[in-house]
Amino acid sequence: MTTPSLSIAPRDKAEILAQALPYIRKFHGKTMVIKYGGNAMTDPELQADFAEDVVLLKLVGINPVVVHGGGPQIENALKRLGKEGKFVQGMRVTDSETMEVVEWVLAGEVQQDIVGLINQAGGKAVGLTGRDGGLIRAQKLKLKDNKDPSVEHDVGQVGDILSIDPSVVKALQDDAFIPVVSPIGFGENNESYNINADVVASKLATVLQAEKLMLLTNIPGVLDKQGQLLTELTSRQIDDLIEDGTISGGMLPKLAGAIDAAKSGVNAVHIVDGRVPHAMLLEILTDTAYGTMIRSY
Repeated sequence: MTTPSLSIAPRDKAEILAQALPYIRKFHGKTMVIKYGGNAMTDPELQADFAEDVVLLKLVGINPVVVHGGGPQIENALKRLGKEGKFVQGMRVTDSETMEVVEWVLAGEVQQDIVGLINQAGGKAVGLTGRDGGLIRAQKLKLKDNKDPSVEHDVGQVGDILSIDPSVVKALQDDAFIPVVSPIGFGENNESYNINADVVASKLATVLQAEKLMLLTNIPGVLDKQGQLLTELTSRQIDDLIEDGTISGGMLPKLAGAIDAAKSGVNAVHIVDGRVPHAMLLEILTDTAYGTMIRSY
């Protein structure tokens, strides 16, 4: 039973639906790639909200494709095995034993949890890794040192995407399924590679010619020096913010993928606060900004 304080008056409901209608019409039949991570992925209530949002998008004729991360879950699994995770310049060093853990955590535990949540919410989700249908071909990432580019770090089975064949994703979309993709690629000798989920989401959005790329994070979006949310940015403005130090640290690789996707034909990239219930849906289907939207121009 809904408590009175949380109930929405019929007039307000009608207003919300009326505001959403032009967006539903505009995005009908379009693809949206969603990078799912952060609190939205670990908080049970936010998990349920996310699953409902994805199903609703599908029901109104939008084609969501989910790409998920799983850093905290991998870290927990390694700790249970008595293995400590090592990082070089933010990249997880992935030896063969760690790669086995990455595969069973991402393609097993995490992916199947997401598939189950979406199916429970009334959708038809199917889990994929980069191996399925030859989706993600990769090679070993050559990680150059930040300070001395002549030095190369060996981070093991961390992958750099060579190509994406989206035919299996398109086939599932055409059959009314919701693809859920684990960021694992395969190499020319059938070896597995652990790939950054933001990079996979950005490349997949480009290849699918997605209308939008949504990156769910644990921050409100891109903030200015005063801590205020910047609701809309162009790639040129982002370059200026990086140059003056406003944007730094972990936001840099996320924005690199976002800018790349925007410049490669994805109409808009949204960095959305995954801690806000239904933030993704509110960002897509209302006039209110719940994050930062990035355009190429």
